[in-house]
Amino acid sequence: MEPEHQPSMPETAPVVHALDEQHWPDSPPPAAPDEQGDRGLRWVFIGPNGLRAGWSVPLFTILIILFSWLVGSVFSRAHLMTRKASFTATAALFGELVPFLGMLGAGAIVAFVERRRILDYNLTGPRRLPRFFAGLAAGFLALSALVGALALGHWLHFGPVALSGAEIVRFGALWGCAFLLVGCVEEGMFRCYLQFTLTRGINFWWALGAEALVCVILLFTGKGNGMWGVYGIALLGLAPCWLLHQTKAQSSSFWQAAWVSSTLFGYVHTGNAGENWIGIFAAAAIGFVFCVSVWVTGSAWWAIGCHAAWDWAETFFFGTADSGVVATGHFLNTSPAGATLWSGGTDGPEGSLLVLPIILLLLVALLVLYRRERGTWMAAAAQRQSAA
Repeated sequence: MEPEHQPSMPETAPVVHALDEQHWPDSPPPAAPDEQGDRGLRWVFIGPNGLRAGWSVPLFTILIILFSWLVGSVFSRAHLMTRKASFTATAALFGELVPFLGMLGAGAIVAFVERRRILDYNLTGPRRLPRFFAGLAAGFLALSALVGALALGHWLHFGPVALSGAEIVRFGALWGCAFLLVGCVEEGMFRCYLQFTLTRGINFWWALGAEALVCVILLFTGKGNGMWGVYGIALLGLAPCWLLHQTKAQSSSFWQAAWVSSTLFGYVHTGNAGENWIGIFAAAAIGFVFCVSVWVTGSAWWAIGCHAAWDWAETFFFGTADSGVVATGHFLNTSPAGATLWSGGTDGPEGSLLVLPIILLLLVALLVLYRRERGTWMAAAAQRQSAA
């Protein structure tokens, strides 16, 4: 999928413009087109930035399915995984290790084909470790604020502590590792590979087509698990992306990609049992917040930390339902109370209407803390690249 208009970058164009299009300072430059204009069969597969996104995304998808199947088969033969569904720390750990290794294998091959490094997929950028730990803090605080609001409104009740002594440390560490993998897998697929790849090869019409395709597929295959949440986020992004397209904003491809990746992020969560439309809409909305974090921090490390800490706090620390399932081995005992619209019911806190203002506050905090830094680190990166 190529943007409808991709003029070649003039030699005198500011370096910061190139950085704005997701080519970070230590990333290899995009592949140069042939002098004759990339005619013939090569044009179908290769664009100004290498392998076209329309081929890269299916290739990555097929490879991750293949590698995950192979890893899953090995784990099953080694009795590290069972077919019996259970939400325990060990099952979650090995269950997430399968797509993690599959993603690494697929990413390595696609990166080789595209002549990139895996880190080039939104994993470079300044101050990566501090960003990751800041994301951890933000995710825990945001979920804690949501649980606190539910408790104050009497839509959530605390019971006795479920664990004690060494069990707290053991289960806390196991769930911490499991949800770190969750953060790496989901952010790696959506905010790293997909966001990066779509940004270099999408325009409004391709984005609109992708949104329509997702909605049509959901219309015929959805079983009521929050499908209206996907439709809601698809409609919400329509007007802003159209305006960006009309004004020919330089950053429009990034936000068109964010629209598609966020909608897809909500869509994949419709397969979870116990979801409602608020929970699905919230998943897509926080996916967009994570895209914004890539924009303002220069990498997906903040998003990985925030995602992991949010899930850890929800599942282990507070012991609430996560997409309709309560984990085995959680620290606190909590139970929903009152109207499902406010308590979240079996979906957990993410299914409560109160999750939406919490996500909005998370977005505001992200912009307040990092928006000004964006110009600083981009200018510094441009200076380093021009001096190289």
